[in-house]
Amino acid sequence: MKARVKWVEEVTFMGQAESGHAVVMDGPPDHGGRNLGPRPMELLLLGMGGCTAFDVVSILRKSRQAITDCVAEIDAERAETDPKVFTKIHVHFIITGKDLAEKLVQRAVELSADKYCSASIMLGKVAVVTHDFEIREG
Repeated sequence: MKARVKWVEEVTFMGQAESGHAVVMDGPPDHGGRNLGPRPMELLLLGMGGCTAFDVVSILRKSRQAITDCVAEIDAERAETDPKVFTKIHVHFIITGKDLAEKLVQRAVELSADKYCSASIMLGKVAVVTHDFEIREG
């Protein structure tokens, strides 16, 4: 896997993934940015959220669950001093569907956390990563 990040101006960068998709990253005004895009550390959390949500949806579909929505709400804490790594990350899943089996939802979340989500498992090497979920009918 390859990626390329090019400096645009000030603290604005354009990242391009091997797939051809691009994202603008920028800093806040107090660091010379214009707030044109997410911060790189925010992208790490978004990547982790996308990775684990992808797993959960995929596992639930394979389990023949009638899932209609999946939201991963992520709350993270960072160290106070440099390097300001993540120290705690909590993922709260809101899974919506018709007659979802709680046991299967729990299994999907656990499989993602413990086996499949590369991003979550990698970030878990430096931060305490926890997960929980709620099920909504719909």
